[in-house]
Amino acid sequence: MSAFVYPNDLACHRFGITASRKATGHAVERNRAKRLLREMFRQSAAELGALGLQYDWVFNARRTLLSVKVAAPLKEFQKIIASVARDERDALFKGGK
Repeated sequence: MSAFVYPNDLACHRFGITASRKATGHAVERNRAKRLLREMFRQSAAELGALGLQYDWVFNARRTLLSVKVAAPLKEFQKIIASVARDERDALFKGGK
């Protein structure tokens, strides 16, 4: 999967998914990929709550996502969250927002 993260000025995180026919195949496969990504986001609520800002998260599903359980994308998403948290800390220490 690929992820795009943008800060927003809302009181909550927003989550978007793209799962094209070309990238994931038939509707059943696209729906499974979207379910996996939604579950990954749901299980990461604690980590997302620890972030200082709110973000828009957009994920592009890939065919390889269909061959894994929810644990693999969850681990990858938690790495992305940790990276965003690091960026927040760095910006705070440099005098940014």
